[in-house]
Amino acid sequence: MIAGKKDLILRELEEGTGAAIAAAVDKSGRRSGLRIWFGDLDQKHGPVAELKPYGLKGHSVSLSFGSFSGEVIGQIRKASLEDVQLARALIASIRPDIAVDISGQDVSDWTVTSGSFRMTARVRDQDHPHEDAAIIAICRDVIVPMMAAMAELIGYDVIEEEVDDEVPAFEGAILQSVVQRRERNPRNRLLCIRIHGERCVVCGLEPRRVYGEAGAIIEVHHLEPVASLVEPRPYDPRIDLVPLCPTCHRALHTRRPIPLSIEELKTLRNGCNE
Repeated sequence: MIAGKKDLILRELEEGTGAAIAAAVDKSGRRSGLRIWFGDLDQKHGPVAELKPYGLKGHSVSLSFGSFSGEVIGQIRKASLEDVQLARALIASIRPDIAVDISGQDVSDWTVTSGSFRMTARVRDQDHPHEDAAIIAICRDVIVPMMAAMAELIGYDVIEEEVDDEVPAFEGAILQSVVQRRERNPRNRLLCIRIHGERCVVCGLEPRRVYGEAGAIIEVHHLEPVASLVEPRPYDPRIDLVPLCPTCHRALHTRRPIPLSIEELKTLRNGCNE
């Protein structure tokens, strides 16, 4: 069953992680599963997630490292505090009813120090475990956070799209680059939405409810703009990002270099509605 969902799974994972993903059917067990890894690493040189059926109505996902992953693990050990924090937050965002075990470590304070690292999650009691909706849920709820966490630790950069010159940006090429990379990083968007939902914190619009699948246009906004930092500080995605609809996001950035605050924009909006 899982083998027939390979293309669907790859699409979901690439969209969610911002990285190229490869996969192969695993027929080594009684029931076939799927092995998943980053496209520029083979199965022996990096993290590999294994998706398998679990019981009659569930799935298990385990993530471990290949036997020749020393170089990648060394790279992970050098990850910045900001990247480690984001990776941990991605795993912590997995629903509490999904049991996650990280090789004897605490889920909130785990680290990758050797090739013996292993992370396992089990999803039980799915109503229709073999249907597309259930497989998509497994991808979004479990595999994407796992692989996105690894992508962040390894240091995968999202391929940059051409910048829209009409979008207001902070002054200074270096600062502008940081803000644009972070706002377009699907891993940040993923975590922001998982924590805060897809409702704009200013106007309350939830685009997906209005436009259906075409409504996946909610954007993320840094509450403390990078341009205002005197010195770098750890990035906390739980409190540093909020979801905004495109209109409100654009409105905030009409003031430069420091954008309007959420409360200032709410006040302006309420004044126009009186």
